[in-house]
Amino acid sequence: MTLTPLSPPEADVLAARLAGLGGPVAGVVADHGTAGAFADAWERRTGAARVDFWRGRLYRLGTLTPPAPRPAGRGRVLGEGDREELMCWCDEFVSVVGETPAVTAATWADSRFADKRFTFWETPGGTPVSMAGTTAMVGGMIRVDPVYTPARLRGRGYAAAVTAEASRSALAAGATDVVLFADPANATSNALYRRLGYAHLTDFTGYAFPTTHHT
Repeated sequence: MTLTPLSPPEADVLAARLAGLGGPVAGVVADHGTAGAFADAWERRTGAARVDFWRGRLYRLGTLTPPAPRPAGRGRVLGEGDREELMCWCDEFVSVVGETPAVTAATWADSRFADKRFTFWETPGGTPVSMAGTTAMVGGMIRVDPVYTPARLRGRGYAAAVTAEASRSALAAGATDVVLFADPANATSNALYRRLGYAHLTDFTGYAFPTTHHT
């Protein structure tokens, strides 16, 4: 369950209503204060202990500041002919972040990756070295997700270059808000996004409720 900001009393009213319906709530994702308030209320009313499963730091782009100097190469938006290579990159990405690769040629169209626009940063020789995706625009907002550079290629400025290119494309498409999430524990990526002109808005938390015992 994804929640918009709620005060503790509002979170308690929601928890009471859901507990009264008797159905399970698998988890909640929201800004840190809202997620905590709902988890407190849900635990009081159902006995369900929370499990912290995700933390995200939300950034919004101010003035885009491309990296200088930028690494040699160029950004290239991917097309249908790049599908097989892109699927390999997406599989590697989800493995690195601890998910199970599940995208195949047969399932691609129904996956969360299919609706995204992907950009590679390529070396002058045409070798892809970093990837960034962007979501479709909704209400003037585009989210940059995912950003991935293989471990062997990090530290060379590729992630900054491809993120700047994806952000520039989002602005060119008419987005009024370009946002992204970063892992709060990753100091390198947080510093990178700030250098590119992204400003910290708020932190988000995800809690799971693996066992629920209604009282």
